[in-house]
Amino acid sequence: MNQPTSSDETDRDAPEDGAGGGQGRSLTPLQVAFSTLASAFGVQSRRNRERDFTHGKAWHFIVAGIVFTVVFVLAVIGVVNLVISGAG
Repeated sequence: MNQPTSSDETDRDAPEDGAGGGQGRSLTPLQVAFSTLASAFGVQSRRNRERDFTHGKAWHFIVAGIVFTVVFVLAVIGVVNLVISGAG
């Protein structure tokens, strides 16, 4: 009887370890976006990193990284243009 109890405890603990990702489920676009932002700024938590590697798909993060990079570069260009136009 101890074995079903321990497996029940393991099943109860599994969703908490997934932290919103769920077992066998893909991450939501919002989770991918937040993970991309967090990793870009170097503040990704170990728990989220493990969730990403367990439940995430590589191509989701590749696309999110490319989109983030393009938006970041365009934002920097926009800020530089504003500063240059304001200075002259």
